[in-house]
Amino acid sequence: MNEKELREIKRRFRPEKNSILSIHGCLVNVNKEIIATFNQPMATCNMEETEKLLSVMKKSLSGGLGTNLLDIAFSNEQVANSEEHSLLMALRDSSLRDEESVNRFYKKIIESIKLDGNFAVLLASDRYDVFTYSTDGEKEEDSAELFSYFICAVCPVKPLSAGLYFNKDEHSFRSIAAHSMLSNPEIGFMFPTFDNRTANIYNALYYTKDIANIHTEFIEGVFNTPTPMPASEQKETFESCLKETLDNECDYEVLRSVHQQISEMVEEHKASKDEEPLTLSKRTLKGVLEYCGVDSNKVEQFGERFEEQFGKNTELTPSSVVNVKKFELNTPDVTIKVNPERKDLVSTQVINGVRYIMIRANEGVEVNGVSINIE
Repeated sequence: MNEKELREIKRRFRPEKNSILSIHGCLVNVNKEIIATFNQPMATCNMEETEKLLSVMKKSLSGGLGTNLLDIAFSNEQVANSEEHSLLMALRDSSLRDEESVNRFYKKIIESIKLDGNFAVLLASDRYDVFTYSTDGEKEEDSAELFSYFICAVCPVKPLSAGLYFNKDEHSFRSIAAHSMLSNPEIGFMFPTFDNRTANIYNALYYTKDIANIHTEFIEGVFNTPTPMPASEQKETFESCLKETLDNECDYEVLRSVHQQISEMVEEHKASKDEEPLTLSKRTLKGVLEYCGVDSNKVEQFGERFEEQFGKNTELTPSSVVNVKKFELNTPDVTIKVNPERKDLVSTQVINGVRYIMIRANEGVEVNGVSINIE
C-alpha cells in the first residue's frame, strides 16, 4: 500500500463513512485467560462512543509506512493451503460472523502475544465500495468492486482506581467505582491490504506502536512469516555497515554529506507529490557514497556488506537510515545538537595532536540562558 491508498482506508473510520456493524472482541487477564467476550453493535453506541471506538481501530493504521506500519508477505504456498492464511480468509469472508473462526483467532493471538497486564483484542469488519473516476474527475455511477477487509487491534486495558468525580448537574462530588480503561493499540493489522485500490490477499499491513519492539512472537505465531527488521535495528545496522566498510574514511564530512544527500532526496520526493513511498536501495546508497567522495573500493565493500545484512533486494525507508530533522554530534561527555540546515557551522580539526569539534559562533551564544561574549 502507498500513502494515498492508506489515507483512503483511514478515511473510512468516520461514523458516516464505514459499514462496520459491530466491534467483536475479548478481554484477557494477566494469566492469558479470556474473562469476557463481546459483540458490541455500533447501533447501540452513542456518537461519542462510536467515534472513540473507531478512533481506536484507526490507530492500527497510524504511523509511517516502513516504521510503525510493516508489510507482511505470505508465500504462494501459504495462500494455497496454510492454516494461518485460511483462518484470516475465513474471518474476512464471513465478516467476522463465523464464531468458531473468531474464537480460534482469539486463541492464536493469546498464545502468540507477550504483553504485561490485561489486554483486549478488538476486531472490526468493513466493506468498501471502491469507485473509479473518469479523466475529468467525475465519480463513476457504479463501484468498480467491493473491497472486504478487517482490522485487528490489541489494546492494553489499564485499571482506574475508585475516587470522586464532580457531577455538574448536581453541583457536587460523587463516588465512582474502580473500572478499566481501554488504551490505544500496542499491536494491530489490516487484512488484506488495499494495493492498487484492490484486495491483495498475499499481504497484511502490520502495526506496532513501538518501532524498537515489533513483537516478533506475534508475527511468527499469527502470520508464520519471516519477521521484518525493526526500523531502529535497520538504522543501527546501516550505521554499522558504514563504520565497518569506510573505516578511516568515516569522518564528519562524509556523514554530513550523506545526511545532506538523503535529506535532499526526501524534500524532492515530497515536492513531487509521488504517492509511492521513497525507498533507498543498495544501488541508491552506493551512489550517495560515490557522490560524497568515498573511495570506489570501499563503496563496493559497503554494497557487499549491505547485501549480507539486509538481503539482496532490500530497500530501506529514509527514516531507517537518517533522521532528516535531527543532526547531533556526541562524545562521552558532550552532546551537540545542530540545526540540520546549518551543518556547515561545524567542522573537525586536529591541533597539536588533539582532536577538536569546531563550531563557528558569530553571535547569539548563551550559557544556561545567559548571553556571553567570545573574545
